[in-house]
Amino acid sequence: MAWPRRAAYSWQPPLDRRPERAATSACLETMPGSLIRRRVRLMTGGDGSAPLQYLQPRADPGLFGPDSQAWRVHADFPSMMVGGIRALVLQALHPLALAGVWDHSSFREDLRGRLARTARFIAETTYGGTATAEQALERVRAIHARVAGRHPDGRPYRADDPALLYWVHLSETTSFLHAYRVHVDPWIAQEACDAYFAEMSLIPRRLGCDPGQLRRGRIAQTEQQAHDDMLGYLEELEFSERTAFVLDLLQRMPGGDAPAALQRVFVRAALAELPAWAWPLLRRRPPSALQRQALYASLQLLARPLRWALKDGIAAHARRRMRPG
Repeated sequence: MAWPRRAAYSWQPPLDRRPERAATSACLETMPGSLIRRRVRLMTGGDGSAPLQYLQPRADPGLFGPDSQAWRVHADFPSMMVGGIRALVLQALHPLALAGVWDHSSFREDLRGRLARTARFIAETTYGGTATAEQALERVRAIHARVAGRHPDGRPYRADDPALLYWVHLSETTSFLHAYRVHVDPWIAQEACDAYFAEMSLIPRRLGCDPGQLRRGRIAQTEQQAHDDMLGYLEELEFSERTAFVLDLLQRMPGGDAPAALQRVFVRAALAELPAWAWPLLRRRPPSALQRQALYASLQLLARPLRWALKDGIAAHARRRMRPG
């Protein structure tokens, strides 16, 4: 592994920001729901308008449909934010996955935009009608086809490499489900978790990930398979200067119209929930149980008004599309 001489990132125990978070929560609770919704959409890169595209076409279930676990897990905005940031950290540990983003995107100048584009893809493929989902898949396939190059150590990379597509898929799906279990439903049944991975295996397949070209010859159909397959990548992962830059950038990421405390809690909660195997790679100690509990409480405090304001968001629009009549 290539370790930087001086890491730009280090885990810092959370400061006592309880008064700040309480004030932010109180501020959110006194805002009109429409204003909170607009600020959240701006924070995730939208134009602030309502997601009306998810109301049409009537009765079109899209790729998954309203009874799917994908619709269930992806519906909660706070946990998806935590999961998305967690996934980005894991992706940054793979030097070739990171090289493609480093060389072919503007994420260093616009990390929030990068997260927003990922959020849009997840929303469109999960909740969009069939045509919307297909267009999102085609858009990403076209981007991947143009992304290729060489890592500074000389290794070639391609964004449509099945191994890299699968790493990105694993980091996202395991992170989304983990955040959902921690922050929304700790009692979710194992059968539901396995169904989630079976459903979501459609996405990498449609992006061109051929299971026959993967090390284990499969795309995970259960949670256990997903975790086992992630461990198969450990020898390829490293904490580099680029990784350190991404982590530092995440902690300095401007929140746009979002309160600063809200942005900080999302990032800190994501870092606190990294898998156990990630901490030795980062050469840092994981947060204590007390620190994790404090972050959990902070997120729950800030998430309450967000969930109330977003109850008529993308998932609700998609469900309305499926109502008879």
